Order: sequence, then structure tokens, then C-alpha cells
Amino acid sequence: MFSDGVIAITVTLLVVEIRPPEDTQHLLEGLGKLWPSYLTYAITFLLIGQMWVNHHVMFDHIRSADRLVLLFNTLLLMQIAFLPFASAVLASTLRSGHGQRTAVVFYGISYEVAAILFNVIWEYARHGRRLLAPTIDSAGARAISRRFRPAPIWIAAGTVLGLLQPFLGVAVVAAFIPFYWLPIKGEIASVKRARSRGNSQP
Repeated sequence: MFSDGVIAITVTLLVVEIRPPEDTQHLLEGLGKLWPSYLTYAITFLLIGQMWVNHHVMFDHIRSADRLVLLFNTLLLMQIAFLPFASAVLASTLRSGHGQRTAVVFYGISYEVAAILFNVIWEYARHGRRLLAPTIDSAGARAISRRFRPAPIWIAAGTVLGLLQPFLGVAVVAAFIPFYWLPIKGEIASVKRARSRGNSQP
């Protein structure tokens, strides 16, 4: 509940960063000039939503959280809560046309840290099945790992490309969205196997 609350507040703060135009005599023009804010809002909202979904994927299969998992999760939530600021920085540079490379790298690093923490939490929990629930078998746990592991590399590539061409870097990070919204087939199959075993027991 705490994790869900932090993520819910974070996505709400994204829209707060979009300031309405002060010049209401030319409102349509002013609203149009806010396109960088709309763009970063949409990308960041979908990425945070994706984190929320995958956070549930992890903790649906973690039977108990020790103090180290709680620490890692706190660090992850701290990073997620930071994303509205990184998004606002990126939007401001897209509007002004200055500092875009730095802003894209800053934005990318913010996601890079979160992606690494996702992997740390899951790999720690699944090592020796120390914290995993019987809702998932070893094959399913490996499937989740295979989905999580490319994320830091993908985001790092977008961050580096952002140094060369800011909009290309943003596009690569945004391409992260459809891939990571896809269901994890191995995890779904594992859950079905666990349910089938549970139903077959007297």
C-alpha cells in the first residue's frame, strides 16, 4: 500500500508541473507551446505506470520482505518520486532549446537507477528462492529476470544517444514503453502451473 501510494502521488505530481499559459488573450497559441510538457508528461506517466505494473509482478511473488528488500524498495520509491523533477527539467529544455543534451542524460540516468534497483530487488529475492512464494516456480522466476535484465542496457543506450541527438535519446527511452507493457509469458505460465498443482492437491 505504501508503494502504491508513493507511485500514485508521483504520477499526480507530473500534471502539476504543467503550468497554464499566463497570456489568455492568445490561449490557443500558449497551449500549443506547451507541447514539450505534454510530451514528457505522457512518456513519464506511461513509464511510471509500467514500473507500477512490474513492481506488482515482483511483489506478487515475494512471500515476505526482509529488511534489505525493504531498503532496496525504499530506494526505488525514492527514485520514482524524483522522476517528475527530471521530467520537468527535460520539458523546460525542449521549450527553450538549450541544455537538451544534459537534460536527456539527466532524465535517462534517473530511469537507469530505477531499472538497476528493480533488478537488484528481484535477483536478491529469487536467489536460492529465499523470499519467493510458491506462486512461481524457478522457470517463471527466470522469465521475470530475462525481462528485467535488458532494461538498464536499453536505458543506458538511450542516454548515450541523447548526448549525440537529444530527440533520438528520448525516442529510444520512449520505445521502452510498449516492450515492457507486454505480459511476461513465462511468469503467466508459471502461475498457471502453480494453480494447477494447488488444485490437484487434496
